[in-house]
Amino acid sequence: MARHRVLGISFDHIHMGDLLRLVADHPDAEIAGIYDPDPARMQSAISNFAIPPERVFTDLDACLATPGADLAIVCSKTGEHANTVERIAPHGLNVLVEKPFAASVADARRMIGAMENTGKRLAINWPLAWYPSHNTAKRLVDEGRIGDVIEVHFYDGNRGPLFHLADKVDVSPEEVERQKPGSWWYKKAAGGGSLLDYLGYGTTLGTWFLDGEAPIEVSCMIDETPGIEVDQHSITVCRYARGLSKFETRWGTLTDPWTQQPQPKCGFVLVGTDGSIASYDYDDHVTLQTRSNPSHTKIPVDVLPPGRRAPIEYVLARLDDGAPITGPLDPAFCLTGQRIIDSAVLSATTKRTVPLVP
Repeated sequence: MARHRVLGISFDHIHMGDLLRLVADHPDAEIAGIYDPDPARMQSAISNFAIPPERVFTDLDACLATPGADLAIVCSKTGEHANTVERIAPHGLNVLVEKPFAASVADARRMIGAMENTGKRLAINWPLAWYPSHNTAKRLVDEGRIGDVIEVHFYDGNRGPLFHLADKVDVSPEEVERQKPGSWWYKKAAGGGSLLDYLGYGTTLGTWFLDGEAPIEVSCMIDETPGIEVDQHSITVCRYARGLSKFETRWGTLTDPWTQQPQPKCGFVLVGTDGSIASYDYDDHVTLQTRSNPSHTKIPVDVLPPGRRAPIEYVLARLDDGAPITGPLDPAFCLTGQRIIDSAVLSATTKRTVPLVP
């Protein structure tokens, strides 16, 4: 038996397959059980990872009772995150929730509250947190290379959530259109839409770049497409005590950034009092410009050390060494990001600038 036994809870989010692969590849971990009410959605994982029948569950409580399990990965639809974490908490498991954090600040606080007195960890996985480019940008910020950060510019998205399966397997445009009417990604009540899908990336990592600072007020506009009840494009502007920042989400880019960066490029531009850093998804460098050297300087990205390269190895390393969950996975940073998201939703609904929700 491996030192860490991991459960996969719900296959609503296609990232479950990617996370289970990280478990299967980890030398000290094993897939102890998987759960989904629909057996068909688990078949690919069962085949890919040779999961035996006794580790496959359609009853959540039976899966959570798996002997020796110590970590549950949650990939339920966003609107179910709070309910799912509340179901898991009494079983004494650590929890890794696949982004987004939650459908609302109230749900996020329910999740934090459910785990608070269990003695177990709660972590939120934002895949951008593992990109060497963004980690390099954060190191340069912490070194004071651009002075104090006063602006965060974020643009990110993809062709749409139905265009790819686990391991980035492509889905045809015809199949995407067939799936849209029944997909939770396109249902408001389930937490669908590009804003909830992608804004948390920008606001959570943005809060990390800003050392935890929260904005004063938020203004957001979303697109309105006939026949689609959720947004596919959003632009959020935040006013901080020291400047304005912009966060843009998009479903419908010409290409996916992991195959060919669209235009605008997906990633961040950080502006400081003494310089700026361009940090784009998947790039092998960041671009630094400073007041003392205004030429664009390409800096190769850092090589991330073991235990800091991917979510499963990171969380398991923290379980082993007892160190706290930090950075974009820390629920405290994520809660500030969620407050910005809720404010953006309120602003887009009321069509006015709003104070940051408490």
